[in-house]
Parts: sequence; C-alpha cells; structure tokens
Amino acid sequence: MLSPPDAAPDNPLLAGADWPTFGWSDDIRPALAKAVADGQAAALATLYKVGGSAPRGPGAQMLFVGNVATGYFSGDCIEGDVASHARQVLADGVPQRLHYGMGSPWIDIRLRCGGALHVLVERLLPDSPAVRALLNEGAARRSRIWRTDGVRQELGDGDLPLLSLQEEPFALARRYDPARRLVVTGGDPGALALARLAMDARFETILVRPSGPHTPPPFPVSRYMREPIEQALDVIGLDRWTAYVGATHEDEHDLAGCLSALRGDTAYVAMIGAKSRAPARLAALQAAGASEAELARLHLSPGVSGLGKAPWEVATGILAEVMQALNPARERA
Repeated sequence: MLSPPDAAPDNPLLAGADWPTFGWSDDIRPALAKAVADGQAAALATLYKVGGSAPRGPGAQMLFVGNVATGYFSGDCIEGDVASHARQVLADGVPQRLHYGMGSPWIDIRLRCGGALHVLVERLLPDSPAVRALLNEGAARRSRIWRTDGVRQELGDGDLPLLSLQEEPFALARRYDPARRLVVTGGDPGALALARLAMDARFETILVRPSGPHTPPPFPVSRYMREPIEQALDVIGLDRWTAYVGATHEDEHDLAGCLSALRGDTAYVAMIGAKSRAPARLAALQAAGASEAELARLHLSPGVSGLGKAPWEVATGILAEVMQALNPARERA
C-alpha cells in the first residue's frame, strides 16, 4: 500500500499554500506526466457540480502528487482540505466525493462566494493504461474523453461538453483537448513580450525567428525555431487548438506564414503591423490564392484598442483575443 507523505512542518500538507502559484496551471497533464515518469501515484480531483456562484466551473481539476498540487478550485477556501482527502485517497485508493459550501457536512469550511462545490477525488496509478493513453493522446494532439466512476477509468472518443455528469450510478465524462498553443514569429520587443506572456499563461509557446540568433531566447519557451516560417509550420503541424501571430514585420515572412496558418485550421491568425499596410497585405494574400472566407478570419493590427502601444500593452490585448478564440463554446472551467 502507498504511504501518505509526512505532514511535518518541513513537509506540509499542501506545499506552497502561503503563495499558491500552483493555481496558475490549468492543465493537469504536465504534472501527471512527470508523476508517471517518476513512478508516482497521483490524486486527481475534479469539480463536477457547482451550486450558486463559484470561482471555477464544472470540469476544473487539481492534481496532487505527494503534497505538491496543480490547479485550484476556490482561491484558498478548500484547497487544503481537498489536499487532506487526496492524501487519504493516495494511501488507500478509495475514491471520495466531497461537498463544500451550501448543504455541506463540513460547516466549518465556508466558501466566500456562498455557493456549493462538489469534487471527486480518485487515485491514478503510474502504470494505468487509461492514464498512459490520456498522456499519449494529448501528446499526439487528439481530443479524448476521460470516463470514470472513481474506480474504473477509461479513455475513449466522443463529442461531449467539457464535463458530463451521471448521478446514478455515479459517473463522470471529462473531455481533454490538446494543450492551447501559440506560434509567434519574429524577435522584436512586441513579439518577445507576447511569447513571454503566453508562457506565463501556460500556453505551449513556439517562437519562430527565421535565421535568428543561435542563442536561445532570454526566457523559456516551449520551442525556438530558426527555420523559414512555412517550413517551421509544416514541422509543428497546425490545428484548431493553435493560434498564430506573425510579428516579423517582413511581408516575405508574415504573408506566407499567415496564409499557411489560415489554411491549417488554426483558431486565430493575426499579423502585426500598421493599419496603413492592411490593403496591400490583403491584396498580396488574394493574389497568392487566399479565399474571402480565409481573409475574413485574419486579424490585421490585432489586439484590444485603448490599452496602449507599448510592447506589453499590445501583447496583452493580442493574448486576450487569442484566449477568446480558443474558447469558442465559452466552457473553460
């Protein structure tokens, strides 16, 4: 049987609780992949029902590996208690269904929002076929459905909402889409600010700078590529969970990249540049064979107006548009 981690002061129940930056991570799969690679079991907590107002919606998840957490539900109200139950689930493998807030048996745990949260906690073993399939399908950028009653877990196909609940007998179906991805081209302060923000927002961020420096960018990115943009996009492989922003300011690069991205079923395609350049750029894309439907999807001079023109201000507006485009059903938990 797995032993729960020690809860001594130097190994607290929930590491980082004073400054819970673990809540910045919305996708539990990277942490799960590390647990599997290390041969460790993990406790997966899924918010499956919400009553009234709540910070997160059904489908939000947390992962606990030892006392290390990923994700959040309430902002600091219940995470410590969920961690306590996760410790027990890791030890005995028995799933638990937790109820916080209105109607909860734990009257001493109050939710500031006044609502109710229902959470399933289940143990994931590193050799589980369902767990390994979940990670493999995510790496292959395929959308899949995780079905569980807390004990039996399987991965399958299906076109379902982010989360589906069956009350009796109890069962959940949670959809996992490929990780959100942003491809940024260029290397000026604006392109770098956008790539940095995207990394901080937990996007898989690929920076493409044709014939750029051999030294890596001055901050971490998921991938840095020096190939011509069209060639890089062929290697990356585009899909509807990907956004593309051309920011080299050189039409020989940006026009070809945008045309490839428009034809690659990407969710968002933009090209940074002055509004005065838009007519000529549109004409060039039409001459290259872009259809009216494709051009209608193109964002020229992207971003949120009124934020300002400094790199961080422009990048913030563009990333906001990207987030909206990658959440078409408005169902992110």
